[in-house]
Amino acid sequence: MKASILKINRRIRRKRGIRKRIFGQPDRPRLTVFRSNKNIYAQIIDDLTGRTLASASTREKDAKVDNGGNCSSATEVGKSLAERAVKAGISTVAFDRNGYRYHGRIKALADGAREGGLKL
Repeated sequence: MKASILKINRRIRRKRGIRKRIFGQPDRPRLTVFRSNKNIYAQIIDDLTGRTLASASTREKDAKVDNGGNCSSATEVGKSLAERAVKAGISTVAFDRNGYRYHGRIKALADGAREGGLKL
């Protein structure tokens, strides 16, 4: 099997273990992150209703980033998401790192969300 497929399968296996413990409820929704090579995406989800309450990414037209694949852009996405969440009345979230290591862009996004006013 190809190394890239093995890498993805390992991440999915880690993701399942994380999702066993983390569940987004109306008082504390889940902040989930997806990281591609060029961009980073984040959503705040209420798992009881299955609705996305707020989202942000580096692909948005009003995003203040020039390169979506670095830590500074991830921090901006975190701040933007936190601003939208606070506007929607959300102050605390459960952070779902989606199988990625809490390192680099994932950590930068979480720190940006904290700077924006969210409690992770």
